[in-house]
Amino acid sequence: MSVLIIQIPCAAWACPLAFVKNTSSGTPFSIGKDFLNVSNSYSVELDFQGESRAPMLMRRIERQKTDVSDTQKVIVAQGKLNDHFPLVVWQTGSGTQTNMNVNEVISNRAIEIMGGKLGSKIPVHPNDHVNKSQSSNDTFPTAMHIAAAQEVNEVLLPGLKKLQNALEAKSKEFSQIIKIGRTHTQDAVPLTLGQEFSGYVQQIKYGVARIESTMPRVYQLAAGGTAVGTGLNTRIGFAEKVAAKVAELTGLPFVTAPNKFEALAAHDALVELSGAMNTVACSLMKIANDIRFLGSGPRSGLGELILPENEPGSSIMPGKVNPTQCEAVTMVAAQVMGNHVAVTVGGSNGHFELNVFKPMMIKNVLNSARLLGDVCVSFTDNCVVGIQANTDRINKLMSESLMLVTALNPHIGYDKAAKIAKTAHKEGTTLKEAAVKLGFLTSEQFDQWVKPKDMLGPQ
Repeated sequence: MSVLIIQIPCAAWACPLAFVKNTSSGTPFSIGKDFLNVSNSYSVELDFQGESRAPMLMRRIERQKTDVSDTQKVIVAQGKLNDHFPLVVWQTGSGTQTNMNVNEVISNRAIEIMGGKLGSKIPVHPNDHVNKSQSSNDTFPTAMHIAAAQEVNEVLLPGLKKLQNALEAKSKEFSQIIKIGRTHTQDAVPLTLGQEFSGYVQQIKYGVARIESTMPRVYQLAAGGTAVGTGLNTRIGFAEKVAAKVAELTGLPFVTAPNKFEALAAHDALVELSGAMNTVACSLMKIANDIRFLGSGPRSGLGELILPENEPGSSIMPGKVNPTQCEAVTMVAAQVMGNHVAVTVGGSNGHFELNVFKPMMIKNVLNSARLLGDVCVSFTDNCVVGIQANTDRINKLMSESLMLVTALNPHIGYDKAAKIAKTAHKEGTTLKEAAVKLGFLTSEQFDQWVKPKDMLGPQ
């Protein structure tokens, strides 16, 4: 018993292989220009030519004496994306238009191989032979999971890991640079610039771990659940065989979903994945904001970091350089947060045996994964690797900070230390000058107790 997988690259969605009158969602659903890009998921797969229909389809092909060796032959349809055959997101919530488009492309590709007439449905019918025993209700969510898994593994995770490595390198590079910390955007006690960057590294590490922790549920496929999850019209073992074949072709650990009713009626796995990406977006927003604020200036800002000068920043102010990569990161983060709201609403609206927000949900999940992965690469290559520490500025700001007085707490108490800080600020003097003037300690004691390098950790 074999599984026939028809492999159709994304570029193959072209008019010659589809019955436009039946499937073009641009006709009954002329809503926007958001094209549904889950065809790449069907591309690696499928469309699930399993036990129940592969032998029939292959026997028909073989009777035509075409160059097909056995029922495990992979048919690759090469083509070019054609705007005349749009598949928009805003179609039926089950993705039926997309599923039928796949059936028709496969049907016509098989007919083409056999030398038949495109569009004749003879000898391979899109419904009777290709869609045999299947439903959009299980094929589309299967495609959703495959598409999401591929985007995560091929784009998102590599991008995050690249950024993580670059931030880690900067953390090590800056490990000996002591600077003033800031809480509530106000001066705080010292830390190293390397320690500050280590926080960014850990955020991205956790982001990778969060994404990876969601994937076991994403790897569960709905194929074989058919209309409502019962598996009506399939044969025993079909679901397992499809999952195994998809896993073989993709190299990813896909399995059949243990409960098909959940797999059709709810998409909690994608909501979970989107939530993890939303958390990553929050991390990136914080990191990008910190870096651009630390690089503000060059003369009237914090100026602790020197950011790469990639392009002119202003069309009117000569010599101005803006933190454009950081701005791109924050915009992507905002978009991903918005995407997650849509995915959350869609995921919460599965009614009875079917969720009918599928196209919208997968569009936003894929968009988030792609944007995050791409922006991590861009941010790394065009900003992070080129960041330099402005040590002169860092040392100046640290030496002027009143919060170094915190080191005196164990020696003279909080109240006296606070009075030193307030006096220095009011009179425009140094902490040392104020401390000696108030008579709370000697100059030698101040030098002994207030050492920034001794304030970087537990003693």
